[in-house]
Amino acid sequence: MAAADATSDDSLYPIAVLIDELRNEDVQLRLNSIKKLSTIALALGIERTRSELIPFLTDTIYDEDEVLLALAEQLGALTPLVGGPEFVHCLLPPLESLATVEETVVRDKAVESLRLISEQHSPSDLETYFVPLLRRLASGDWFTSRTSACGLFSVAYSKVSHNVKGELRATFRMLCQDDTPMVRRAAASKLGEFARVVEVEWLKADLIPMFVLLAQDEQDSVRLLAVEACVSMAELLQQEDVEQLVMPTLRQCAEDKSWRVRYMVADKFTELQKAVGPEISKQDLVSAFQVRIIVFSQRSKLSQFVLKALLKDPEAEVRAAAAHKVRDFCQALDPAFRENLIMNQILPCVKELVSDANQHVKSALAAVIMGLSPILGKDNTIEHLLPLFLTQLKDECPEVRLNIISNLDCVNSVIGIQQLSQSLLPAIVELAEDSKWRVRLAIIEYMPLLAGQLGVEFFDEKLNTLCMAWLVDHVYAIREAATNNLKKLVEKFGVEWAQSTVIPKVLAMARDQNYLHRMTCLFCINVLSEACGQDVTGKVLLPTVISMANDNVANVRFNVAKSLQKLTPRMEAQATHSAIKPVLDKLITDTDVDVKYFASEALAGKLNCNSLWLKIN
Repeated sequence: MAAADATSDDSLYPIAVLIDELRNEDVQLRLNSIKKLSTIALALGIERTRSELIPFLTDTIYDEDEVLLALAEQLGALTPLVGGPEFVHCLLPPLESLATVEETVVRDKAVESLRLISEQHSPSDLETYFVPLLRRLASGDWFTSRTSACGLFSVAYSKVSHNVKGELRATFRMLCQDDTPMVRRAAASKLGEFARVVEVEWLKADLIPMFVLLAQDEQDSVRLLAVEACVSMAELLQQEDVEQLVMPTLRQCAEDKSWRVRYMVADKFTELQKAVGPEISKQDLVSAFQVRIIVFSQRSKLSQFVLKALLKDPEAEVRAAAAHKVRDFCQALDPAFRENLIMNQILPCVKELVSDANQHVKSALAAVIMGLSPILGKDNTIEHLLPLFLTQLKDECPEVRLNIISNLDCVNSVIGIQQLSQSLLPAIVELAEDSKWRVRLAIIEYMPLLAGQLGVEFFDEKLNTLCMAWLVDHVYAIREAATNNLKKLVEKFGVEWAQSTVIPKVLAMARDQNYLHRMTCLFCINVLSEACGQDVTGKVLLPTVISMANDNVANVRFNVAKSLQKLTPRMEAQATHSAIKPVLDKLITDTDVDVKYFASEALAGKLNCNSLWLKIN
């Protein structure tokens, strides 16, 4: 009997620990306890988890938000520990309580867990347990429960009976017309998701009217979410239904008084284009890129209106979002009328944006405008786009110029880089000398690309001096990038070019009065030795490194030791033994500790290389 009591006491211990820690004043202890729920449930067993643990958790939901968030997450993973799908409904009460709390992140996590466990309900259990929960949340006194309810309709709808489906649609319509803006906002955000599971006949009868209503809501935060729902609904409807039921509201959103709604239309533009289909894109969406009177055909019921242009919107954020979509929108147009639409309707607006007063708009356009070249072809690019490219290359904003230069490959594949070379150089020089070091760094990264496109003669004439100037920049990151840039240029133009053009200038830096420039010389030799090969390294580069071993700055001397360590594996041991070892022997006796250390490291590395060379030979 005593043994049985002891066993019973042992089995009660986990829940006792949980209760104690949940009541502890230390939030971290309570949080740790919640995170161990699965372990505690496993120790208690399935029966006691359902009968003791879950009710206890349901009754004690009054904690800090951090603890409640962890609880909401843990409950979503407890299905196997309460007996599987047959008993998963016992997790609903605590999650229902969590779905009504004030903190948004807790409610969202509770809804996420409810959606997860809803999939494990059978259709009968869903109607018996889950749908009543949904009713209670949707009719709750506080807006918090009603906002949470909006996220649960789509997961329950497809599994329930015909009558219950009708009830769910009616309840969702009620939430779309709720007095509280937060609830209407939640309904609008889930409208597209719900539309995907509702039958088409009920989509047109029940949800489209709600979409129109939400798109006309007094709160712009509700109206902008209706734009997202528009994408989902348009994908589900036939084209004639889209034009009749969706497009009038979409046109209304595109000229909404709130810039945030118009921004959402611009941001979702290519998705809307794909959803509404090519014919409506031709008639309606293209017109959203211009300001003019549009008279529609009989299919559009001869409606005549002025559609405020997204690309000419008074708000810079809207113009920038629309500009960013220009290339993708043009690519998705029907090839049969693509060129005509771009040239006559879109390009005039693009020309105005090139000189926009806002730099973010110009930068967004510069990131995509060169992608129009493959679409319009060589002749149109040279005649119409090239002047725009050149204008942006001369723009006062460095980000605009940089976006153009970084997308030169699009134009090069269509017309060749020579067309741009005369106007390209001033922009490159200006970027290379920009006061912001990150801008200079970015242009260095594009230099090998430009070099390959411009050719060796043009590069030597115009850009070689620029690349060498970067080696003595006052910012280390620039000097480092310029060093790696030299290696890429040698790999592109060849060793002979390096010997005649680059290497003499690099070796001259060994005599520079600034010790940082002398160190840069060593860094350049390290990377050039990789690209130039054994012969040039031994005859041209190595003597300069050895001559710098007597430098009066310790930083230079220990970098000599590091350079010798890097050069040794790239050369024959017999050829370098007499030249390198005496230098390292001298440096190992240097008065500076760091010089001694790196010299000893280099000497050890040299001995290992010699041993390997002897084994091979």
